[in-house]
Amino acid sequence: MPPAKNVSLDVTIMGREFRVSCPENEKLSLMEAAGYLDKKMREIRDTGKVIGVERIAIMAALNIAHDYLNAQPADPDSAEMRSRIDKIGGLLDQTLAQQDNLF
Repeated sequence: MPPAKNVSLDVTIMGREFRVSCPENEKLSLMEAAGYLDKKMREIRDTGKVIGVERIAIMAALNIAHDYLNAQPADPDSAEMRSRIDKIGGLLDQTLAQQDNLF
């Protein structure tokens, strides 16, 4: 399959227009990301605690990165994660065994 064609589009963040390029099949998600960033930056600006577009952008990036990292599992191969998976597997086995007795 040939690589996706790049397209240019204009996004507006805090009243400023930026021309960006992305693969055609990612256009919608890029527009959503720009809208999300614009919303976060406006929220920070509206608090009145941070002044200057550059500082607002850095604070928004920091907040978004923090939220992203907190949403990710720390280490999918960790002992705790394996223990949870094993426990869930055991519960499934018990439930399925009870189901077999019904028939």
